[in-house]
Amino acid sequence: MDTLTSLRVFCAVVELKSFTAAAERLGLSPAMASKHIMHLENRLGTRLLNRTSRHVSVTETGLLYFNQARQTLDGLDEVEAAVSNVAVTPRGTLKLSAPVWVANTLVARMFAEYHQRYPEVCLDIDFSGRIVNLVDEGFDLALRATTPERLDPGLIARPLTKIVFHAVGSPAYLARTGRPAKLTDLNGHSLLQYSGVSSNGSLAFDAPEGRETVKFRTVMQSENETMLHLAALEGMGLVFLPALMIQPDIAEGRLEMVLPETLHFSATLYAAYPSRKYLSAKVRTFIDFLSSRPHLCPEIENPTVTG
Repeated sequence: MDTLTSLRVFCAVVELKSFTAAAERLGLSPAMASKHIMHLENRLGTRLLNRTSRHVSVTETGLLYFNQARQTLDGLDEVEAAVSNVAVTPRGTLKLSAPVWVANTLVARMFAEYHQRYPEVCLDIDFSGRIVNLVDEGFDLALRATTPERLDPGLIARPLTKIVFHAVGSPAYLARTGRPAKLTDLNGHSLLQYSGVSSNGSLAFDAPEGRETVKFRTVMQSENETMLHLAALEGMGLVFLPALMIQPDIAEGRLEMVLPETLHFSATLYAAYPSRKYLSAKVRTFIDFLSSRPHLCPEIENPTVTG
């Protein structure tokens, strides 16, 4: 039995969680698909899949095998396409890690547009906020907003856009505490702080008079930007959030930008992946798609600019 075909069957079963669906994709009968899986399990001397009459799940060993097998098959497809000058249709599961703040309506629309263009690709997105190990955990790609020196040197990183983080607060909070006119007015203001930033509440900014440090009073810390966002909407304090996340709130008056000309910082959003060699069609098209989307970093018009 052809082991390469067996690998393709195995990867399809894991991605689709169905022998029948995998067999249909590959033009095989479900019985033949089952024989291919048995061939791999006998060859490896271990169980790769748990199956009942209704469900199919991958074993821990099977998941490790799947992560490596999928990368191997993706690379082989790209090599064959390069040799034969035939375009490879993006398909399969694209496992993506992204920051929590990427989970918003604007990005969902972009993902829907990508799906319309490449309907055979299934997006499997991790929004846990943690820094995943792309190779060990079988991720194809990670979106990371950071600086070049903080990127893993073992990864290939393609810059997509600049992400601007603005300081915002609710109208109720600003009415209660006063709308600052200059940086020194912010000393003692409540801060909803992302845990990845210095925890003492002191942040430095470039002002017309030079570099100034503001000493905030941290009232909440979290690695989840969604919680920080919700707390800001409830008037708990100021928070730095990306334009992509707060644009609707600014437009509808739920949040206001504070000293927008000064109180902000930026980072580059990178698409990071393990290797440039034989980049799969699904990863390549997804990166190209995002890089062509200027509204990843929207301009914000603030109807109530403070200061």
